[in-house]
This record gives sequence, structure tokens and C-alpha cells, in this order.
Amino acid sequence: MDTMPENKKSMTVHRFLTLLLAYLIFCVAGGVVVSGFLLPGVYGVNAVANNMMPNLSVDNVDFNVNDLPQQSRLYASDGHTVIATFYAQNRIVVPLNEVSDTMQKAVVAREDRRFFEHSGVDTQGVLRAFIQTYVKQGDTQGGSSLTQQYVKNVLMNQAEEDNDPIAEYHAREETIARKMREMLIAVQMEKKYSKAEILQGYLNIAQFGTNTYGVETAAKRYFNKAAKDLDAGEAATIAAVTKNPAKFDPTVDMQASQEQRNIVLDLMEQEGYISAADRDKAKAKPLEQMLHVQNVDAGCQAAGDAAFFCDYVTKQIMNSKEFGKTQEARNKLLKEGGLDIYTTMDVNANTAAMDAARATIPVDDPSGFEVAMAAIKPGTGEVLGFGLNRIYDATENSGGGTRTAMNFAVDQVDGGGYGFPEGSTWKPINMVAWMKNGKSINQPLRTTTSYPKSSFNCKTASGQEYGFGGDNWAVSNSGGGTVNPETPLQGLVRSHNTTQASMAQQIGLCSIADTAAEMGYHNSPRDQMDVYSESSFQPSMTIGSSNSSPLTMANVYATIAAKGVECSPIAIKKVTDKRNKQIQVPSANCHQAIDPKIAETTAYALNQGVVQPGGEASTTQLDGGRKTFAKTGTHEDKYMLTGGFVPQVAAYVAVGNAEGQVSFTGKTINGVSRGSWYGMYIATPAWKKFMNDYLAAAGIPADNNYGTPEPKYLGAVQATQQQPATPQQQGAQPQTPAQPQAQTQPQQSATQPQPAAQPQPAAPAAPAQHE
Repeated sequence: MDTMPENKKSMTVHRFLTLLLAYLIFCVAGGVVVSGFLLPGVYGVNAVANNMMPNLSVDNVDFNVNDLPQQSRLYASDGHTVIATFYAQNRIVVPLNEVSDTMQKAVVAREDRRFFEHSGVDTQGVLRAFIQTYVKQGDTQGGSSLTQQYVKNVLMNQAEEDNDPIAEYHAREETIARKMREMLIAVQMEKKYSKAEILQGYLNIAQFGTNTYGVETAAKRYFNKAAKDLDAGEAATIAAVTKNPAKFDPTVDMQASQEQRNIVLDLMEQEGYISAADRDKAKAKPLEQMLHVQNVDAGCQAAGDAAFFCDYVTKQIMNSKEFGKTQEARNKLLKEGGLDIYTTMDVNANTAAMDAARATIPVDDPSGFEVAMAAIKPGTGEVLGFGLNRIYDATENSGGGTRTAMNFAVDQVDGGGYGFPEGSTWKPINMVAWMKNGKSINQPLRTTTSYPKSSFNCKTASGQEYGFGGDNWAVSNSGGGTVNPETPLQGLVRSHNTTQASMAQQIGLCSIADTAAEMGYHNSPRDQMDVYSESSFQPSMTIGSSNSSPLTMANVYATIAAKGVECSPIAIKKVTDKRNKQIQVPSANCHQAIDPKIAETTAYALNQGVVQPGGEASTTQLDGGRKTFAKTGTHEDKYMLTGGFVPQVAAYVAVGNAEGQVSFTGKTINGVSRGSWYGMYIATPAWKKFMNDYLAAAGIPADNNYGTPEPKYLGAVQATQQQPATPQQQGAQPQTPAQPQAQTQPQQSATQPQPAAQPQPAAPAAPAQHE
């Protein structure tokens, strides 16, 4: 039969002699220190008044304030807007000279009024506690000095850091052995460190409420001010909490907290720290009128509309070796490292993107379609913001749907999904690849509705060969059939698919894939990111059948906007740790990926042919006559896309069901019903609203000088100089090529596309349509 544990308060000879011996030891070893309260001499003992405590080690215990777990803060690009905080213990460490004199006095009055007289152990307090607890058998009395309490907190914290539950238990247990160890360490500390250092350490490590550690965090939590600005009533409120953080937290029990505040005010008056008049004035003010409570919710869950961006940043940290060798180490650094993380998020951009997404399709719209948007600053890789018509929710009960932690605007590895097919928004990539091969965008091409897959067989620069079998690829334009002949420019302006296939035949599919990768393209699925992935590297990639994230496609358009400079998307500009040491962050690796003249000619085609009146994407034209570069797209009847840029901003929008293919046909979306939906009907308004709103809010001036074409890429080429498709490939009689425009008027040829020829019949086995 198990016996009940011995009552710790029962008096035994052994316990009596142990306590008495401890008392005598500390009476002799401790001595008496005579000191004024925080005299200038105390501040002058160490540089601690202006700096963090130096490395302290006593009895193999690290007392360095800088090594305490501290909250990390995520800032927007302006450097002061806090997006989110992360912590294992919600703490901000500050030096003693950033804590008000009143706050220091309040803690001493409450916890250890003889702090500046003893040498680590308050012998009077120990004797009083001994008699009250063990002789009179009254309520348990602690008798611990403020130094001992600091030691206890450090021991508990170190045990938690070491993940040592046994050590943590021993640091908390109410035993004589634990008290003895605390006393011994406290005496050693007092011989080595100043009172100012010890007080500073205590103020930074103590728990001042639920999820509230350290006096600076407490000041911000309860009164929305810094610790250096606390008055007597506020300081007394905070100092009172440490006796019972769970109960005396003013947000938990305001009445109890106010009663404890008044007790501390009385103690401060008794010690001569405040006058009786000041005490009465502070006590007369109801605590409820003093509080200005701030939210202490941690992480992206509390970041509001910046939550999806916040989540992307955390994924970047978790996936980057710069922040630690393992994900566990990176997570620990984020939660405990006191990092200041300065991100690329532009508050105006993120707000405009979220507003545009929800205005296009409300969160609770019965259609259930997702809107996912990403914006990048060309030439920098800086991600400006995300827009999703969803509410961020990372809790276990979020259940997906309108509440989700998945950011559909980014790759799967960064917390997104499988991505969206690009449809015709891919076609500028084909045009860049075409010009990289030295060809004119006004060269007439023979087109057909059926291409032998073997005609797309190709070899990469490294010698890797790819083949696509012996059957045919049936492809037609959105309205059916094909236009023959047609130039690459006309194929882009009219968003024709058959012309893209003809271009790929001539320059090789590998050339298009390599160009896409150079421009920043990769697939979204985690295990299929390579552009040469078997699931995506098919002839149909030329009309946007691969799955990518809006962020990736925004980056592709940013490469065109930046005169061919490609950068890896980045979300973090700078990170400093709790010692203010800068941590290396992932680089954007900006480099010249494509010829600037090719980039500008592509931009010219997008603006003059696609956006200008009569162009397929004329609805993208931005306000105020700002020169606009954009392309719309539709994948089958299930995904609507728009990508585009001005020189300062590139953005991309995808609309569809991110969890699975759902048809738009006949759907009512945001109160509008249509039999057929296209990108220009829904993705384009979202893109345009974001661009107009952000450009206006950020005060970004128009730059209408970009997009000057290179004449050599506009010059027409005689039909005899090309490799036309055979009538067998076409499945119909070839038409006579249109006469090319005179080379003396290249810009007229690009600006004024020739009228479309009569479309040919579609192939019998019609493929999935892309626009």
C-alpha cells in the first residue's frame, strides 16, 4: 500500500538543523551591504546602465540577459509597422536605464525592501519565514530575496531551454535543497555583480502576467507604453503581478489586481519612495481607467490582412539555411531569438491586393472560387504583397474553405497549393524565346490544328534529349480552328494558340523551357518544380498548361518590366538578432537574364498590340493614360488569369477553384451571371483595381517611356525563309501567306496587325481550349 507523501511543513530535527545552519551560514557569509537606493555610484559600477548585461556565469548557470528567450518582430517595409510577433516567451529585453525609477522602486518595495542592504540573502526574511512556517505552523512564507527569485527564474528558464523536465521540476519544487542552492548562488552573484545588474536581470526575466515576460512587455501589454514612461500607479500594478501571475494579471481579475496595486503603493509610501499624497492620488484612480490593454496574440494568426504575407515570411525562414541548419533550429531562432525581421511588404500594396481580391469575389460568395494575387517590385525581387479572398486561419479547426492557412498565391513549398494553369498569360514567354533565337515578331508563320508531337523533340544546351511520341497534338484557337498564316505578334495580340505551336516547332520546345526558367519560371507542386518535369514539359506548355503560382508568374512579368533583369522573389530585406547582430538573409540574386532589347520589344508588343484599343487585353488599361503592359488568359473554362506591369510594379491574378477543377460556365459570381467567363471578365478587373489603387496610394508616378522596340525584331521576313508546315500537318489546304509589311515601316506593322484570315475547321479531336 502506498503511503502519503510526508508533509513538507512537518518539523523534524533534520529540517530544523538544516534551516538553522543555512541561516547561520548566510548571516556570516552574507554580511551587510550599506547602499543608497540606485545611487549614481551604483549606475557607474558597470556599463550595464547603457548596455545589456555582460556574459555572467555562476555555478555553471548563464545569467546573460541577452540569452533569455525574446520575442521576434516582423516589420513591414516602412521599418516601423509591426506585422506580427513570435515568441516562446513574450519578452522584450531592455537595459535598466530604460525602466522608470518608479518601476524599479515598485519592484523592490514589493519583492525585497532590504535588497540594497543584504548580500544576496535576506537573513531577516529567512528567519521570519522559518518561524512563521515551521515554528508557528502558519502559512508558508518564502523569505526569498529578489536575487534569489532571479536565480530561480534563470534556473527554470535554463531547464526549459535544455528540454530537461527533471531540472525544471527541481527548479520549481518547494524543498529545502532547492532553497539552499538558490541561496548559495545568490551569495556568489552578489559578490560578482552589482545590484543594478541583478535588478536589471530580474526585471527582464520575471513573469508579469499571462504570456507576459519582462517589464517592457508588461508596460506595452497593459498600458501601451514603454517601461521608461511608467508612473507610480502603473508601476505598482505591474510589480504586484509577480506574486501570482495567473491571478493578479489585470486582464484576468481586475479587482484582485487593483487590490494588489494598492498594497504595493502602500509599501512604496512606507519605504519613502513616493509621498502619501501621490499614493492616495494613484489609489483613487480605478484600474479600469488606467488600462490600455494590447493584444498579445502571437504569430500570423494575429496579423489580420497581412497574415498571408506573414505566413510566407515564416516559410522562407523555415526553408532557408541562413537561419539554422535544421528546421527545429530555425523555429527556435524565430520564437526565442529576439529577431527584428524587416520585410518587403508594402502596407499599401498588401492592403490594395486584399481589397481587390475580396471586391472581385467576396469571401462568402456562393461560387466558392478563389482569387489569388501577388505583386513584385521589378528589378529587386521584393514581394510587395498578396491578395486572397480568404480569411487566414491556422488553427486546427479552420476546416479550409473560406478560412485557410494556405496561401494560394505562392508555391506549395512556401505554404501554397499546386498552382494554376497560366493559359494565354504564358505567351509572352514564347515571344521572348522567339526573339532570343534571332527571329522577327512579324514573321508570317504557317499554322495548323494538328502537329506531330515528334516535331517538338528537342535537345537542351547540356545535351539532354526529349521526345514526345509519334501521335499528333490537336490544338485550336479559342473560337475554334486556326488562322493561317499569322505572325507571332498577331498570335499574341489575338491570343491564338496555333501560332504558339508553330513557333515552338521552329525554335524548339527546349528553347522555350530554358527561356521560361531564365525569366524566373518554375512549377508550383513541390515535387515537380523543374520546368522539365515530365508532368509539365509537353507541347501544351506553350499555351499555359503547366501549374504555377501567381507569385512565380508575377516574377516572370517583373523580368520583362526590369529590362530583362530577373530576381528570385524575396520577402526579407534585413534581420538583426537580440544582440543587434545582422543575420544573412536569402539573396534575390538579381542578374541580366534576357537581352534588354528583347524585354522592351516584348513590352512594346504587350502595350501596343494587346492593351491598346482593339487589343485582346484593352480592358487592362490603367487610369490616367498610364502606359500599361498586360496579358489576359483563360484555361479551359476553369481558370481565369491576368498578368501585367508598369515599370515599377508587376502583378498577377489567378481566379478559379484552387482545390480542384470547377467550371465557370453558367456561374453567378458576385451577383453577375454569365454563360461563359473569360479572364477579362473577372481576373482583369481584380488586377486593374489593385494596380490603380496601389499606384495612387503609393504616389507612384507614371513612366511612359518604357517599351521601345528593337527594329531588328520587328523586321518582316519572306515566307521562303521559314520552315512552313506541310498540308498534311495542317489537315487543310494552305492559304497564301499575307504580304509582309515593308521593312521601312516596322512599327506600323507591329501596331497595325493584319486582319485575321478566315479560320480553318477545327481538328476532329478538339483539345482543351486556352485563351
